[in-house]
Order: sequence, then structure tokens, then C-alpha cells
Amino acid sequence: MSLTTLADKVVVITGAGSGIGRALAVRSARAGALLALSDWDADGLAKTVGLAEDAGATTVRSDVVDVSDRAAVATWAAAVVEDLGRVDLVVNNAGVTATGDFTDLTYDDLDWIVGINFWGVVHGSKEFLPHLIASGDGALVNISSLFGLVSVPGQSAYNATKYAVRGLTEAIRGEMLVAGHPVTVTCVHPGGIRTGISRHGRKAAGLDAARIDALFDTKLAKMSPDRAAEIILDGALAGKPRVLVGLDAHVIHQVARIMGARYQDLFARVASRLR
Repeated sequence: MSLTTLADKVVVITGAGSGIGRALAVRSARAGALLALSDWDADGLAKTVGLAEDAGATTVRSDVVDVSDRAAVATWAAAVVEDLGRVDLVVNNAGVTATGDFTDLTYDDLDWIVGINFWGVVHGSKEFLPHLIASGDGALVNISSLFGLVSVPGQSAYNATKYAVRGLTEAIRGEMLVAGHPVTVTCVHPGGIRTGISRHGRKAAGLDAARIDALFDTKLAKMSPDRAAEIILDGALAGKPRVLVGLDAHVIHQVARIMGARYQDLFARVASRLR
């Protein structure tokens, strides 16, 4: 069996305090889901809970969780199952950015982004997957990025984590197929979505953070979080192995496929002009 509806299903979402995570929560609420939401930002999470309840959610559990903290995620997962009885859909959505050339990023920057973007997905997948299997119609959705399909200058750490999420997710999907477990696994690659990910991210010393954020907000972030959430949930319910979100994701992915490794030269020229 595979998940085909969210009505009366338990939906777990990390990074639910803003952006795509919040939009996923609200859309799931409208579809009749029971929600288990987490974020590190208590205020943002509380706002999402209110929006989900306004959208019709009858059950919303919220927990302040740092997804990079393995013990915290394990405790949260156990509490969700004890409270709600099962888990049907998990969306490992929490993510951050660290902008800057690799030589300028600090080890602290690298530890921070790997802890959230990669280990956060590992922790969420590891702790909830047994419960998805037990549900009989589970779905695991891990949010990678367009930058999990192509690499760009100035995003080495982000690229590394999002490629890692892609590799992990595709391997888990293969393992579910081999074992015959009733769990679909979807890797999502959003392009530019109108969220605060750039504003809340880190920048290497010497970079003009305001200019970087303005470039993202005005030139790159074209799609609304709500539309992104719609595409993601539709893809999950269809059991798609890969979901590209946004025209930019589709176009850039195809350009890279056609050009092969030479796409890197093109992207380097574009990056030079932007700088």
C-alpha cells in the first residue's frame, strides 16, 4: 500500500516555524491531517500552530526541537508516536544556508550547516522510519534542493549537504523497495522559494549580507511557499521518487544534464558577473 490521502493521517514536519515547513503544515491541516510539528524557533512554531488550527486542524502537537541534536529528535519521535499512536508521513524540511567561498567558511560554519541540513535529515529519517514501516502506508519526504542537483560557487557547504540528502534519500528508497516495505520515499529539489532562508543563514566574513539577501529575495525567490508545499505534497501522495519545485529547478537541471560537467564553467561566469 502507499499513502494516497492526508485525511486522518499523522503528518510530521520539521522546520515548521516558517517558509515551506509552515506552508506544508497549513496545507496538511486543510487536508484533514493530524500534525506533529517541530522547529528551533518557539515563536515561529507557535504562529504556525495558530495558522494550522485556523485551517481546520483538530490535532496539532508542537515541540521545540534542534534537529541536529540526536537525542532530542529521538525523544521527540518517541513522544509523537506515544501521543498520536502512529506516523504516516514525515517531511524532513529543516534547513539553513552558509554562503561564502569554501576558503572563507569557518569550521564552525561547516559543523553548523552539516548538523542541521544533513544530520537533521539523518536523525529524522532514522527515528521515524520504523514507525512509517509499521503504519502500512508510510511516506518519507526529504527536502534537498536544486543545489543537490547542481553545484554553484559560494554555496559549497550548502551544496555538500544537499547532495548528501539526495544520496541518502535515494539509497533509503532503494532499501525500502528491496525489503518490500510499504513506504514511499521522495527526494525534493526546490529552486528559489520566497522564504527567509537567506536572511536567516550565515555569510562568510567580508560578504555584503544585505546585498546577498536582496538578490535572493528579488531575483531568485520566485515561487510562493504555499505553491511549493502543494507540489511537494502532491508528489509525496503520488509516491514520486524525485520532485523538482519551480521552473528554475527544471530549467537549470536540464541545462546541467545537457552540458555535463561543463555547466560548472557557465555557472562560474554567471557568478563572476553577479559579484
